[in-house]
Amino acid sequence: MTNKHPTPARSRPADCIEAADAPLDGTNRLLPDRRAFLRRMAGLGGLAAMSTLPTLTRAAGFAEGLGYAPAYPVEFPHFDYVNPAAPSEGALTLSVFGSFDSLNPFLLKGLAATGTNTLLFDTLVVRAWDEPFSVYGLLADRLELADDGLSATFRINSAARFVDGRPVTARDVVFSFETLVGEAAHPRYRYYWADVAGATAVDPLHVRFDFRRANPELHMIIGELPVFSRDALIQVDFAEHSRTPLPGSGPYQIEAVNFGRDIRYRRRDDYWARDLGVNQGMHNFRTLGFKYYKDETVALEAFKAGEFDVFHESNSKRWARAYHGKPFDEGRIRRREIPHHNNAGMQGFAMNTRRSLFQDRRVRRALNLAFDFHWSNVHLFYGQYSRCESYFANSELAAQDIPEGVELELLEPYREQLPSELFEQAHVVPFAPTPAIQRQHLVEAQQLLALAGWELQDGKLRNADGEPFTFEIMLAQRGFERIVAPFAYNLRRLGIDVSYRTIDVALYQRRMNRFEFDMTVVSYGQSQSPGNELREMFGSESAHREGSRNYSGIDDPVVDAMIEAVIYAEDREALVTACRALDRVLMWHEYLVPNWYIGSHRLAWWNRFDYHDEPLPRYFSGAEWVMQTWWETHAEPQPGPVVNDVSSLNGGSPS
Repeated sequence: MTNKHPTPARSRPADCIEAADAPLDGTNRLLPDRRAFLRRMAGLGGLAAMSTLPTLTRAAGFAEGLGYAPAYPVEFPHFDYVNPAAPSEGALTLSVFGSFDSLNPFLLKGLAATGTNTLLFDTLVVRAWDEPFSVYGLLADRLELADDGLSATFRINSAARFVDGRPVTARDVVFSFETLVGEAAHPRYRYYWADVAGATAVDPLHVRFDFRRANPELHMIIGELPVFSRDALIQVDFAEHSRTPLPGSGPYQIEAVNFGRDIRYRRRDDYWARDLGVNQGMHNFRTLGFKYYKDETVALEAFKAGEFDVFHESNSKRWARAYHGKPFDEGRIRRREIPHHNNAGMQGFAMNTRRSLFQDRRVRRALNLAFDFHWSNVHLFYGQYSRCESYFANSELAAQDIPEGVELELLEPYREQLPSELFEQAHVVPFAPTPAIQRQHLVEAQQLLALAGWELQDGKLRNADGEPFTFEIMLAQRGFERIVAPFAYNLRRLGIDVSYRTIDVALYQRRMNRFEFDMTVVSYGQSQSPGNELREMFGSESAHREGSRNYSGIDDPVVDAMIEAVIYAEDREALVTACRALDRVLMWHEYLVPNWYIGSHRLAWWNRFDYHDEPLPRYFSGAEWVMQTWWETHAEPQPGPVVNDVSSLNGGSPS
């Protein structure tokens, strides 16, 4: 899957994902019934140590009354979607778009190297990729949830060790939590765990998290906390610590790094959790490497030349036309579309409503009408995509028809603050199957712009002060320009002076963090059971906070109210209803021009790797699935000499 905890995703800007990919920082989860889970004391599955504990119901994955029981018993041997007998020697090298200048994935500043989060750090729990939201013990082997739901106590596995051999203790967990929600770390964590009042080390192996109010998923998402060593970092300025590795307890450590170009990890022979059920059939590569490219077309050619092993294709044109030649004909390179069941979320051209130009909803709707998805899908995408018509596309959470019943009751108190049409008709994303209908859309767009005070003067759209309607679309990948070009052409037909520009990835990320753009491509991956992360994406408190994912600048009390209804929904039915209400409000406000999604991962690989395909996981990102569960069938020579060797720093106290 994607990162288990809300680490900023920086290595792959949104416009590199032609189709909305797996969630970038959400998790796929199904909400437990609150009334039931508040009654439970739970032990976490997956650890042999559980045999010495009383028989307890697992909180992780418990969903009484919703037809969802955890798939695995307390002492399960391995997840169904792995091969426990997979060879564990060999090497894998993947490509990454962009660059990196940091080894600390928990900061707002800098671009962190891929893998510095998921490969180096264990969390209290891990989740299964074949269940909406079930978690099993890793660093923790037991969880006790208070009867009132206002605290949760984890017991640390006494065998857990950091890379330097130090035991993982409750003090390390408290230190990690306080560091991540403090001023030194990325502000995203403060929002994700906003309902966690604090953490206390009860004794060396027990840590208690106190909650500000009962939240049905909070005891599970706090379990996604990455844990690093207090003793190694207590004297370090965390905000400035970026060029040496943070000591973790995960399965890999950094072996070599060449900043901006490549990084290599080596699996730890002394990894403390290698025999746990959650790790059987996982982490099968002796070394994992990542090579960075600033152009994905160049990266594809490098893949064909054998510079790396697996390519996750994000471009429909390349997938349709570029995968041919001798290595393919001879079977030396294989390719396949791997189906998944991820909530597709939303991808779109986001308008920055902090700009006065985009503050009128009629203007935003007009720009939406100018985008001809059908033409693009036929002529640019080879018919491979479906349209995003919801912020929860491809799921039961998407708004349907008009609001009724409980959903209507949720929205009714805000009737005066919402478009009247929201209560009268279903929202429709513009679709033009013929050129004639697209012309009608442009006429409608022109009428909306006129109502908003914009008139054509000498072929240019101007407001009452004579100011032209002009803006820039910011991109990070040149290949996306072919998609923007026909959209820009239609906008110019309306008299809008629009330009688009591809900029360096580091500058792109800096401008995204500071909201210094007019329009850009964003991707909001969603989970099977959304929750706290919605505040970060759409909540008012994140609208003006640097580094948040509220790129459109949504600052709306109605949206805030719907988000709270989602987070504190008492059961699955209430969650679905609240998500639909939130979706409806967001769609009617036209904050972005919806793009598209695809229900599979397009992968190509050199034919010396294999994977377990019966069954495949249901909810997963392609890259993490390859990294964690694939194996090499016949080993190639190991990587050459180490460049910029940092191995001696992995077990020491960084400076």
